[in-house]
This record gives sequence, C-alpha cells and structure tokens, in this order.
Amino acid sequence: MNISVDLPAARRRFPALCVPRAPDTNKGSYGTLGIVGGTDGMSGAVVLAAMAALKSGCGKVRVGFHQSILPLPWLPEAPEVMLHTAPELIRQPAIDAWVIGCGLGTDAAAVALVQDLLQTEHHTDVPVLLDADALNIVAQHHMRLPEKRTLILTPHPGEAARLLDGTIGDVQAQRETAAVTLAQRYDAWVVLKGHRSIIAAPNGEVQINDSGNPALATAGSGDVLSGMIGSLLAQGVPVAQAVGGGVWLHGAAADVLAEQGMAVGLCASELANAVRKIRNDLIRGNC
Repeated sequence: MNISVDLPAARRRFPALCVPRAPDTNKGSYGTLGIVGGTDGMSGAVVLAAMAALKSGCGKVRVGFHQSILPLPWLPEAPEVMLHTAPELIRQPAIDAWVIGCGLGTDAAAVALVQDLLQTEHHTDVPVLLDADALNIVAQHHMRLPEKRTLILTPHPGEAARLLDGTIGDVQAQRETAAVTLAQRYDAWVVLKGHRSIIAAPNGEVQINDSGNPALATAGSGDVLSGMIGSLLAQGVPVAQAVGGGVWLHGAAADVLAEQGMAVGLCASELANAVRKIRNDLIRGNC
C-alpha cells in the first residue's frame, strides 16, 4: 500500500497512537469495547463498528444487538466478536469504553437502553460515545447527560441541528460555532462530521481535521468512525488523542483508498483494513 498521507506529521500530533506494544502484553492489555445498537434490519451498523474496533487494535469487542434474540450466533467475518442482546451486554461490568447508537432505533426500549447505559453505576468512570440514534434520542427527549463523565458525541449536521433545536442550514453556516456550543452544552467532546470535520473539546478548544475526501460519503462510514474512536478509548488512549487521532485515521484511510481508485464506490467495510495498515505504519516509525 502506497500511503500518501503525512505519517511523520501524524506521529507528532498523535503520539499515543504510535507507541510500540510491549512483548509481555495480552488481549486484556488493550481493553474491551462494548457496542450497543443494531435493531431489526440494522444489524450491519454494529458489525461495521465492531470490525473497525478490532482492526484499530482493541483487545476484545462485545456487541449488544437491540433485538429480542440474536440475529445470528456468530459473525462469519469476525468470529472474534462476542455477541449479546443489548440488555445482557449493558449488565457486563468489565467494559473499558462504550459506543451506543449505531443502528439503535428510537423506540421506547432504545430510549431505556441509552438511559440505563448512562446511569448504570458501574459504568460511571467509563467513556461513552453516543452516535446516530443515541443522539436523536437525547435530542427528542431533551435528555440530560451525566456530568463529570467522559462523553463523546459524533453528530452529522442533521443530528447536530436536532441537538441544537436548529436547522441543518444553521449548523453548516457556522460549523465551528455549532460544534463548540454542543461541546459546552453537553460537557462533551464533539465531532461534527462532514468536510473538514470539527472536533470541539468541552473547554471550547477546536481542531479541524485535514484528512478525508468524498469517498466517505457512503452508508456505514460513521459507524466505522465510532468503532475506531471507541477502540482507542478502550485501549487507554487519552481522550483528546483518541478523538482527534480517530477522526484523522478514518479520513486518512479514505485518502489511501481513493488514491487506489476507490474515490467512487468505496464501501464502509473496506475502511478497516486501511486503518489497520496506517496505524501499524505509524507504530513502525517509532520502533
């Protein structure tokens, strides 16, 4: 793979993503990510997130489907992923980071899942990334998010507009302002997705991502991003590096694949292998 992205610059910006692994580590050294979503007809959303999480370096990944029974006993493309129903997974104590919302739906049971995950006592010190329908639930129900918690919100402009009680036009006209307002309103890290995604910290500091291209305009690419950021958080990467580095890696993978002739017709499932290659190249440069 002929990577055209600037790896030396990325190593300077995201050093926590470039640390070589010690020889005496094991799967427990690299965290467990819990992913909740995948209602009927939307199972693929959490599968995409899980695949991205594994190939971003997570030690273990557990998926909780928002369905009454498991849609399948195991994932043929990723037998490493452990499968649960969503209520069963939320009761699991040994989770190092959570992603909720990918293909979740917005029915009453989905609302209860979001509330339970945010309020369950043994999860209060664990980072939570809210994406897609979890954000729609927060907006629709004017849900208060817990304070003094590591929260990451990853809205596209439509979801951001709902959270701000505004319009997509308002968000797009002042993207940086919208991201900062959300970050401060919810005391959360915010990734406002789109061309030059904006990352806003709870204190109002802003980064503008410089990777990515229109190849990412494909179903499921946001699920991949959520799995990647969740994976980095579960691995213990500091939140600023996990969020900023995850967004950069996601875009860089698309840049590499577009250069290989996938600028049109890229499938979200193709991103994870490119992410794995770039992260390994980042680490090798520090060895």
